[in-house]
Amino acid sequence: MSSRRQAKIAASLLTATISTVMVLPFTATADDGPGPGSDKGGKAMSAAPSGVKLTTGLSEKISVDNKTRETNDLVASVSNQGSKGSGKINLLVVGFDGMVIKDVPGCTAIGTADLPKGSNSGFTCGTADLAAGKSRTYKILATFDLTRTGKICLPVTTGDGKKTLWQQGPVPFGTTSPSPNAPVTPLLLGTENKPATPASDQGDDQGDDRKDLPSTGVGDDVLPLGTAGAALLAAGAAGLWWATRTSAERTRKS
Repeated sequence: MSSRRQAKIAASLLTATISTVMVLPFTATADDGPGPGSDKGGKAMSAAPSGVKLTTGLSEKISVDNKTRETNDLVASVSNQGSKGSGKINLLVVGFDGMVIKDVPGCTAIGTADLPKGSNSGFTCGTADLAAGKSRTYKILATFDLTRTGKICLPVTTGDGKKTLWQQGPVPFGTTSPSPNAPVTPLLLGTENKPATPASDQGDDQGDDRKDLPSTGVGDDVLPLGTAGAALLAAGAAGLWWATRTSAERTRKS
């Protein structure tokens, strides 16, 4: 696929159908303690109800076992910094490229055929209400292929999945100083991974979709998710994954 064609796809609307997903009435691994400290790559999307201010957070530093590829210390949180309860909401945890989400205890896996376009794994975590000033924290079990880049995305939707209120990412984890001979490799949030070894050809047979999705914080030619509008409808309804569009295209259609 030509680079021009890839650029056009990256700037166009990407859709994927997400089938009905059962949301647990409570999240066993969630708590009301403070979440991880970084909302890097996060943006408010559709307007939240009055008095509700939702954000997410991710661990700023994690590590990867160089033998098993398992990540350590990867935690996500959703917080309500407003003055009123959120009502029913869903937090989604979605992996891209070299980062594969293996489990989020207490949450429900999204079927392979129903994942957003360009992603490889995902879970949805539902809560009946997040009180004002409270947070819920989730441990994420994932693997990271250090021969590739890897990203994670945390959308927060209304309970019916019709609006995305907040979305963080897809934001990369990575290192610019690979250490293939060390037991573990530390990764930083918001850092594009520099592979320890050249990427194999195995990624090429996964199709062009991986290349088409933009990454948070890239150059001017591709806008981060959220600046031109994005929504992921999931958890109990058919869903659409919206990627970025250029502001010029959006203006032309209005």
